[in-house]
Amino acid sequence: MRHHSSTRKFGRKMNQRDALMRSLSRNLINEGRITTTLAKAKSLRPFVEKLVTKAKSGTLASRRVVLSRVHGEKEMKALFDEIAKKYKDRKGGYIRIIKLPPRALDAAPMAMIEFV
Repeated sequence: MRHHSSTRKFGRKMNQRDALMRSLSRNLINEGRITTTLAKAKSLRPFVEKLVTKAKSGTLASRRVVLSRVHGEKEMKALFDEIAKKYKDRKGGYIRIIKLPPRALDAAPMAMIEFV
């Protein structure tokens, strides 16, 4: 039974899951919109929304926290300089998930995730 275990594991170890979330979040910040599986998109949304909320404060401590989560200087600067300013007056819900048709190869449910 999966009671009280909401974390998706994707058949990977913890450090591999962390690397996956870092990579997906960096791509989303750079591109603004990415296509991935629905499960990965649903896991990525709270990860990135927390980063945007941290970036809205603009403090040095929040920069260090975001850098430790994203591991990308360029992405951190884009998050603080562009994305956080765009959502300054918004209280949440920075990410939109749009369902797409299943992938042809293995029929995996696909989704497009983008900034609102």
